[in-house]
Amino acid sequence: MELARELSDFLAVVEQRIGAALVDGDAGPGVKGDTLMEAARHLVMGGGGKRARPMLVRLFGDAVGVPADKLVEIAVSAELIHSASLLHDDVVDAGMFRRGRPTVNARWGNIVAVMSGDLILSSTLLRLVQMDARVAETALSVVSEMTRAAIAEVEARGIMDLPMARLRYIAEGKTGSLFGWCGRAAALIANQPQAVDRFDGFGRHLGVAFQIADDIRDILGTDVGKPQYADLHSRTPSMPILLALAKDEGLRRKLRDAWAFSSISPERTQELGAGIIATGAVEMSLERLNAEINAAVDFLGPFSNTVGGQELLGWARKLSDGITAQVRSKVA
Repeated sequence: MELARELSDFLAVVEQRIGAALVDGDAGPGVKGDTLMEAARHLVMGGGGKRARPMLVRLFGDAVGVPADKLVEIAVSAELIHSASLLHDDVVDAGMFRRGRPTVNARWGNIVAVMSGDLILSSTLLRLVQMDARVAETALSVVSEMTRAAIAEVEARGIMDLPMARLRYIAEGKTGSLFGWCGRAAALIANQPQAVDRFDGFGRHLGVAFQIADDIRDILGTDVGKPQYADLHSRTPSMPILLALAKDEGLRRKLRDAWAFSSISPERTQELGAGIIATGAVEMSLERLNAEINAAVDFLGPFSNTVGGQELLGWARKLSDGITAQVRSKVA
């Protein structure tokens, strides 16, 4: 209970600091308000974000004994880097809703969404430079990796024989690299070089597991913030889709025909989704998710014996248990 209360207090401070980072700036003479920051607040504040990255920062910090007050800026930065990527992703994907609300690009247009993301990103990196150049340098590297993974995902659309190594590259770059940075930054602040690569590796494997979990939820329809079969509609190869296509040539032909049209009917979508589930691809994806979590646990090594390390392990196992329960309840 003590740790839970401390974590809750920490996240409350992070929330306040996020709000302070998104106040209106100087938009120029004669201009009232700040459209870019208003758009940023629409996405970041009050939208049901899980704040997973700030929580990871705190737990990694606990594992190396960093006082909570020294972790706040890193936690805020992790969330804002993530938020900037969401603003850009919604433009790339032409997304109209996120977390049950209109996206920034739906409400203000693509230009505001892109520039709002750029403003959040640049101001966040500037604050990190002022705080610790080592942490800022690693953050810049992560942003570069996230960007390359994002374009790789776009280039992969419609490819039904995408290599699994390429799919994993995308998942690690888009999600795992920032998860890993949460640990890397905490270890750098703690001046514990032996923890840097271990935390980075743990975060990267956990991030890939998170992406596989999202892929499974998409097929099962258990993601409350996202319509079922979004990956099928966007022609985005996911792990269950690729594993199913490798097992069922008839399903491959059906999906090729469906993806040849500009839209897929609800009836055809349901047929394809049922076909994917019938191949056992969801269960196989769950096996790969658990393999990533096991790899993450191995990376943590001696730090698993700390209070923060135990919480990190519990978080990873909770992900596995939650998805396992969903698979058992949805797949007969």
